[in-house]
Amino acid sequence: MKKISFLTFTLLAVLMVIQISCSKNIEGRTDKLAALSPANIDLEAGKWKLVLLSRPDSFAVAAPAAITLPGYIGELNEVKGLQFNMTSVQKDNIRYWSAGSVLRWNETMRDLVAKHNLPPYQNEDGTYPIPNSANPFNYPQFPFSNPPFAARAYAYVSAAQYDALVACWYYKKLYNRAAPYKVDSTINANSIMINKTDLPSYPSEQAVLAGVTAELMKAFFPTEIAEINQKVDEAKTATMASGACTRSDWTAGESLGRQIASVFSGRGRGDNTSKAVGTQVQWDSLATACSAKGETPWISLEIPHRNPMLPFFGNVKPFLFDSLTVVNVLRPGPPPSTGSDQMKKETQEVADYVKNPTRENIDLVHFWADGAGTYTPPGHWDAIAAEDFILQNYSEVRWARNMALLNMSLMDAAIVCWNTKYFYFNPRPTQMDPSIKTITGIPNFPSYISGHSTFSGAAAEILGHIIPSRAADYNQMASDASLSRIVGGLHYRSDCSVGLETGKKVGDYAIKRAMTDGAE
Repeated sequence: MKKISFLTFTLLAVLMVIQISCSKNIEGRTDKLAALSPANIDLEAGKWKLVLLSRPDSFAVAAPAAITLPGYIGELNEVKGLQFNMTSVQKDNIRYWSAGSVLRWNETMRDLVAKHNLPPYQNEDGTYPIPNSANPFNYPQFPFSNPPFAARAYAYVSAAQYDALVACWYYKKLYNRAAPYKVDSTINANSIMINKTDLPSYPSEQAVLAGVTAELMKAFFPTEIAEINQKVDEAKTATMASGACTRSDWTAGESLGRQIASVFSGRGRGDNTSKAVGTQVQWDSLATACSAKGETPWISLEIPHRNPMLPFFGNVKPFLFDSLTVVNVLRPGPPPSTGSDQMKKETQEVADYVKNPTRENIDLVHFWADGAGTYTPPGHWDAIAAEDFILQNYSEVRWARNMALLNMSLMDAAIVCWNTKYFYFNPRPTQMDPSIKTITGIPNFPSYISGHSTFSGAAAEILGHIIPSRAADYNQMASDASLSRIVGGLHYRSDCSVGLETGKKVGDYAIKRAMTDGAE
């Protein structure tokens, strides 16, 4: 097989992104939506089981001022001022955010992941630079948001949003301050889009989400701080101008969100991600251990050989179970021996597919590729979930809960998958048979088990629990994503079948949590 240089791979990836954008929206963005209209405001959500916080009142929120005081009346006048002579752009901004802040922040996350999902080009000496969070603007900019990094980012943000909204709902019920449009009937008299419910406005849920999300996103994407701050300002102005909250509602909410973000940031600093890259000596030891078992070790097929992608991400601390469970329960048994007849059979199957491509298979490969320049496989499943959640009329806190379940599953699936990949260090079909030419670029990490399959198995399992009527569809999507890696020349059948099975086991842990979190 002709080996692919990084420059060639990058050009192919860009062309692939352009092609995919013609057939599907790469950001999964949905701009024209009605205002969020929850079927249930989930007023008791302040009692739901938390992820990291020990109690919903772990951070104090002072009681709001009475709505009869001059200060609050002044805040109502500020809202009226924002509504006076509102421009069409300002109204569009209200409409955008009124569709739901969990949705909009998740879309923003997917945009940032796609923007930073580009592997760095090699140095003149043939080595590869590694992004450095301490100097994020240096080339290559931090981060390279590859699938494990992306899965972790989605999970931390979603889990933090959930805890923050549970706390928010606790204080909403405690203080029971009515929304501005309920206090003063002249607010929002010109039918500006807003979801009118009986949910108290203090602290503002949109503000809590802005505070918690912004703080974590700045840590994951430090070169994007200006854009993130601009998003917060847009959300604040839109929420106040809509009549959904006053300045004190917003201030209390944003402060609460930022404090809760610190708990998740603290966990992130100690979850072993900082050790996920490893060193050359450690990388060499993985290949040596594989050879000592009598197996053919994986090698990078890029020219020059690229450093393996996050070989110790499998040691990162999961959300849904402990690290011993990764090794002792969820890591599957070995793949077929590289010298076995089964390996030859599976390699031949891959070769037959790529040498006899069908239009259907090519479309399948491109739809599920999610490679460089995209929001990655975890982001693809976030987009699928978001489109379905829109139709369910969830409250913001239930949106957050469901996205947290999904993204914790996806992060933990990445941990189990990467632990398995580098434990067995199995070569890809293109290494075993150089005549195999993939339809897309070759990922720079070992073959067994398939990441797409593991992600998809986990996502389908938890989403099928959340929306049972769609369970069969999610399982079919997972099967399609898995099959795309075989027909595209990237994985053996055992990589994919075992990956799907392993992912579903991860998803089952999320289901166990869902059944005991108080939300069902």
